[in-house]
Amino acid sequence: MDGGKLVALYAKVHLFDREKLVFDPGPGPLRAHDLRGTRVGLLICYDWRFPEAARCLALDGARILLHPSNLVLPWAQDAMRTRCVENGVFAVTANRVGSEQDLTFTGGSQIAGPRGETLAHGPEDGEHAAVVEIDPDRARSKAINERNDLFGDRRPDLYRRLTTP
Repeated sequence: MDGGKLVALYAKVHLFDREKLVFDPGPGPLRAHDLRGTRVGLLICYDWRFPEAARCLALDGARILLHPSNLVLPWAQDAMRTRCVENGVFAVTANRVGSEQDLTFTGGSQIAGPRGETLAHGPEDGEHAAVVEIDPDRARSKAINERNDLFGDRRPDLYRRLTTP
């Protein structure tokens, strides 16, 4: 919601473990949306595991990836910092803590920057809130140096099998 206006609806597209027994995956597409002056994209929980999902959002102009989660795999937060480096974006992962039935959530909510730097990090076992001032324009340029660009150096003609079932 932005000022009481619905910005978008999104249904998680990658289901994890027993979710497949209960839910149908969302139909997509993965799109970024304008929210309060910047482009944001949404990944829910296990969507983190698919670099193509974050790339689609970044190619659609997302400067910030919003990532609400119930993460149970301890390397997911590291992967989100990698998604930031791969796409030159910020990411906000809000993760659950504690346990429910046979699941233990990894906590470690974080805010990461376009170079993979951790701007805020919560504990693994307790609730945490953080506010970090960022400049979304830092995620505008995809230049690495004067000769390299994250998106300009891509070779989509070589990646076709990524989208072939």
